[in-house]
Amino acid sequence: MSSKNDLVIFGALGDLSNRKLFPALYQLDRAGLLDDSVRIAALARDDVSTPVFIEQLQVVLAQAFGETTFGETTLDKTIWRRFSLRLHYIKIDFSQKKQFLVLKQWLLAERTAIYYLATPPSLFSPISKHLNAAGCVAADSRIVLEKPIGHDLKSSQDVNSAVADCFDERNIYRIDHYLGKETVQNLLALRFANRMINSQWDNSCIDHIQITAAETVGIEGRWGYYDNVGQLRDMIQNHLLQLLCMVAMEPPNSLQADEIRAEKVKILRALSPITVDTVADQAVRGQYTAGWINGKPVVGYMEEEGSERESSDTETFVALKTYIDNWRWAGVPFYLRTGKRMNGKVTEVVITYKDHPHAIFPDSNHGAHNRLIIRLQPNEGIELEMVSKKQSLKERMSLEKRTLNLDFFDSSGESRIADAYERLFLEVMKGDQWLFVSRDEIEASWHWCDTLLDAWHKKGLGVKGYSAGSWGPSKAEMLIEKDQRSWHES
Repeated sequence: MSSKNDLVIFGALGDLSNRKLFPALYQLDRAGLLDDSVRIAALARDDVSTPVFIEQLQVVLAQAFGETTFGETTLDKTIWRRFSLRLHYIKIDFSQKKQFLVLKQWLLAERTAIYYLATPPSLFSPISKHLNAAGCVAADSRIVLEKPIGHDLKSSQDVNSAVADCFDERNIYRIDHYLGKETVQNLLALRFANRMINSQWDNSCIDHIQITAAETVGIEGRWGYYDNVGQLRDMIQNHLLQLLCMVAMEPPNSLQADEIRAEKVKILRALSPITVDTVADQAVRGQYTAGWINGKPVVGYMEEEGSERESSDTETFVALKTYIDNWRWAGVPFYLRTGKRMNGKVTEVVITYKDHPHAIFPDSNHGAHNRLIIRLQPNEGIELEMVSKKQSLKERMSLEKRTLNLDFFDSSGESRIADAYERLFLEVMKGDQWLFVSRDEIEASWHWCDTLLDAWHKKGLGVKGYSAGSWGPSKAEMLIEKDQRSWHES
């Protein structure tokens, strides 16, 4: 890792910076993974001084880690002092080109600048242009972009092109924080380091695959933003399609970024489109209504704070059935499901294996398939559901389902599982793109999603209501049950 990295965080007073970015950087410092020379510039338009910013951030971090005692912080004093000495606050209006000269004065020529844009996507282009115009972009400067990159294929191409005018592709890091999770990286190890798994990873052994990302929260005060986006753009286009790629991709030649990303692009381009002719059978849109979450009443989407219309056709739930048109996965359905205000908070990939063609056991109707369950949250790990003989002298050969559980936290010997942003910051500072998304991936995923959005529009398929605290509209159950399958419920 270069010891001469400077991190410049645009939007340093925003929600993402407070919840994820600064806590991740503090934890890296705590673990001894930030070189002593690393400096951090916090940029925002508020008129505060560096000491005031540091004081405010200390409170934010103490609350993030639950380390407050009667209002007084109990952050490790030595670590906090070391971390706080890295921090510099710089007031900049991101829309004003001339103000970027202040940042230019802070930068040092012999160091690599890493610009992290924790801002609305509408600012990606102007910030890139202003950085370039102010002389802040060197040959080795890097830029990190948060999702969403664009609203559709055309807008994503516009954003990517604007940033590419100022930064080389090798220096553009597009974040999908799911790729920073230990479990997602473990998919590579699970598949390609275990022959018994890899040899059965195809349509001869696998019946179907489910990918679920469910949240109990609603839109959390973002009604105006979310109503123009919806769940397909917010979750399917990036997170779930990236998980699908990691599950379905062919073995890369190595762990080099270009090798991994090339295999993911192949999957996205082989993903069977959902068109006007198939959308009614293969896709479900939903919108939550009033209900109960964790024993407490919650309002429906249209009653959320900030609701600006009498009605809205924006989906807060999506369920899809699709296929990958290649040799490995021909005929294997992939079911994707994601929604807000669901019954539980869970992100998982479920691999269901085919049954034996001939059953020799008298209790063959035990209803237990072999399943490999890869959990990303709430507790990261891997489960393998197997069939075993019951321990009984009364029954000759009766079967039951048993589960082998690999809990990453319990088995790691660590006090905590690192947050995804910690890993992603490390890889940016190393200059390694393997956990970041290429432009080709972004545009291939948007092309697929645009086809689906267009089919929804042309077919006139509206949202189906579902009660908050449920698992989505009843039609989502029908989507999979008509294939004699069912959603896996944790």
